[in-house]
Amino acid sequence: MDRKKRHSRVVRQRILAFVFTILVLALITFGMYMGIRYLADMGLFDKKPEPVTEVATEPTEEPSEESSWVSVETEEIKDDYAEVDTTVLSEDEIPSEEAVIESDEEIESIVSNLDLEEKVSQLFLVTPESITGMETVTRAGDTTRDALTQYPVGGLIYFEQNFEDPDQTKEMLANTSAYITDACGIKPFLAVDEEGGRVVRLAEHEGFEIENVGPMADIGSSGDIDKAYEAGATIAAYMTELGLNLDFAPVADVLTDSSSEVIGDRSFGSDAGTVARLSWQVASGLQDNGVVACFKHFPGHGSVGGDTHTSSVSSPKTKEELYKSDLIPFQNAIDSGARMIMISHISYPEITGDDMPASLSGVMINDILRGELGYTGVIITDSFLMDAVTQKYQDPGEAAVAALNAGADMILMPADFHEAYNAVLSAASSGSLDEAKIDDSLRRILKVKLGR
Repeated sequence: MDRKKRHSRVVRQRILAFVFTILVLALITFGMYMGIRYLADMGLFDKKPEPVTEVATEPTEEPSEESSWVSVETEEIKDDYAEVDTTVLSEDEIPSEEAVIESDEEIESIVSNLDLEEKVSQLFLVTPESITGMETVTRAGDTTRDALTQYPVGGLIYFEQNFEDPDQTKEMLANTSAYITDACGIKPFLAVDEEGGRVVRLAEHEGFEIENVGPMADIGSSGDIDKAYEAGATIAAYMTELGLNLDFAPVADVLTDSSSEVIGDRSFGSDAGTVARLSWQVASGLQDNGVVACFKHFPGHGSVGGDTHTSSVSSPKTKEELYKSDLIPFQNAIDSGARMIMISHISYPEITGDDMPASLSGVMINDILRGELGYTGVIITDSFLMDAVTQKYQDPGEAAVAALNAGADMILMPADFHEAYNAVLSAASSGSLDEAKIDDSLRRILKVKLGR
């Protein structure tokens, strides 16, 4: 009897233990289930990145057709030190890798679709008279259209005699731009020398009510970076209104030779740091308002007394001496994002070992400007009408080919455009001027024109 009772008690205990175990497991399972439901309700397992809220901005004005290829790449910063990099991109402005690839692809597509004649034409920036054969051009009609259709040049430069009044100027420039664009699909540079002070083509012109911003020496004396920026912005405002998009300014020459009358009050002064700061501010004022700035006259015309317009000019400076003063504004401009630099006709025998003008010297262009200073933008020569070039090369074609072989991208105002064009075309066809070099120049030119 006792054995049966003990057996029954053991069986009951096992049953109770089993039931208790089942209950515990059930409670654990139920708890896990409820926990998973809670986490699921909280979105742990299917949470997606929250959408970015777009910040509303003021609508921007669409660029005009004449200036649509110019874009502002940098945020202007009015700095107090020449060594400060004034080119600052916000995260939104930094081009993505895809954008860079698309940009390169577009440029490559344009280059590949140009024939050799069109490529060669793009390397010249000329007066309208030199390409049309007319004495003075103030209109762009059939003669201009025929000339530019045959020779769709990279750009044209205008002087006082080409301007009569705003309406005439706008029509002439709009027609000119359309003719070249229709011919090759690339808008041209439409340029002037509008520095302020004594070198202006529009300010104080009797056909226009445009106030002169004054000589850069006055701004240099004040050291006022705001005034420098405002000067560039003011010039850009009336240039873009008329249809011009390239200014051969600012003057980045350091005036260390007081006998340099050709520069004189065109320079910001004798202090290289001041010239560096203020010339960049003028350039920023121009470019922030739709006009490409061209720094001149590399490597520095303010340290010589001669005038390359009327004679050959030689500088005794060594490279080390150039780096102490003349090159400082250009290095600052390059570091800050300069798009175009004009190279002078001064020779530097202590550096190059000969009397070759800088505009025709591979040492000055490739070794120093591109190599040591790291410049990747467009290099345009000073006018090839100047005696410093014509005395060295009586053949305009020979001079043009020599400059391009030395590393220049564009020839400004050859003594005879047609002779220069034919010589460059012949050299490219024969291989004495590498077509790959021409293509590289075109890529640099297109980057500026497309605002890349």
